[in-house]
Amino acid sequence: MNALKQFLTIESSAGLALLFAAIAAIIAHNSGLAPFYDRLLTTQVAVSIGSFAIEKPLLLWINDGLMAIFFFLIGLEIKREVLEGELSSAAQIALPAVAAIGGMVAPAAIYLAINGGDPSLVRGWAIPTATDIAFALGILMLLGRRVPLALKVFLTTVAVFDDLGAIVIIALFFTHDLSGLLLAFGIGGLGLCWLFNRIGVARTAPYIMIGIVVWACFLKSGVHATLAGVALALTIPLRVGHADRAASPLCHLEHGLHPWVAFMVLPAFAFANAGVKLDLLTFDAASAGLPLGIAAGLIFGKQIGVFGATWAMIRFGIARMPTGTNWAMLYGVSLLCGIGFTMSLFIGGLAFNDESLSAGVRVGVLSGSLISGILGYVLLNRVFARASAHRKRVRQRASGGPPVHARQEST
Repeated sequence: MNALKQFLTIESSAGLALLFAAIAAIIAHNSGLAPFYDRLLTTQVAVSIGSFAIEKPLLLWINDGLMAIFFFLIGLEIKREVLEGELSSAAQIALPAVAAIGGMVAPAAIYLAINGGDPSLVRGWAIPTATDIAFALGILMLLGRRVPLALKVFLTTVAVFDDLGAIVIIALFFTHDLSGLLLAFGIGGLGLCWLFNRIGVARTAPYIMIGIVVWACFLKSGVHATLAGVALALTIPLRVGHADRAASPLCHLEHGLHPWVAFMVLPAFAFANAGVKLDLLTFDAASAGLPLGIAAGLIFGKQIGVFGATWAMIRFGIARMPTGTNWAMLYGVSLLCGIGFTMSLFIGGLAFNDESLSAGVRVGVLSGSLISGILGYVLLNRVFARASAHRKRVRQRASGGPPVHARQEST
């Protein structure tokens, strides 16, 4: 439980860091700093060893390199949750897993209903399927101690499954022009890490060193480099022999990386990818097919998919309502799931390279995420305010005092 509380605290604080980074990107992109901002992101950075070289603009080093660390952390979290956490039993995973699936299918369907007739835009169907856990939890934490722990756990678990779905989407739909030899080298490196796990290697350095080679091989092979982070994470041992949790290589890496990812990697990604010209934030621009499909998918698709699947699971007795929650709270969380931001921008960058389309992606993601966040916060704030007033009235009746509204009328 302490690990969960630490996770929730870091993620909620990371939401603020992401917000500041996104605002900084928008300011830089719409001020005299714009030439410097563009020059920074297009600066070529090269790393070479002999004839093997990787040369990319800084933007792609962030998206392919730093984000591989983010996906590595996601992989660690998923493995730990599956082995001993919230995903370790069928009873625990059924409700959030089905909710996450609904929250991916419905937004994609809405996007395709709007853009399915345009072959150049169909590729963006996966953009509104994502949920940004840092932003969503950050807004939930703003509501204070009124939020039941079970509701936070539900949102977190839905987001974990959402991330897993994004990983599958990237692997299946954004892998191209494969180099079999380099992919074989990468898989061989993962096999070596798995062998280390089996023979009980507890030091993390060998895994990391080989992981860097695996990342480079995946990058050059045509498989998206961030998948190397997830695959490597699955080879890290949770336990070595009979050592206690404090000696866990996986937990050591997870706890060590989490603050760096939350406060450096994700803000750097947000700063590099959230810059959008404010003159694009007009009704005509936002109502174009691409941004409209993304925004509608996030705002309407997420709430329909997440809440609809949750309602069906509970209504038909397949799963139970999370402790201390009600339908209104679950609907509010469904709205918060429409905050796509980080992963939506990431998938958008994979789907479209054209600058005009990339601008449309940013407009759709930012507007859809902003509206979803505001709606979710307003609804949940009202729900918790009413619940607090109800509890106060109950206490007044139990203590024999006059009801709250009666005292207010007498004054």
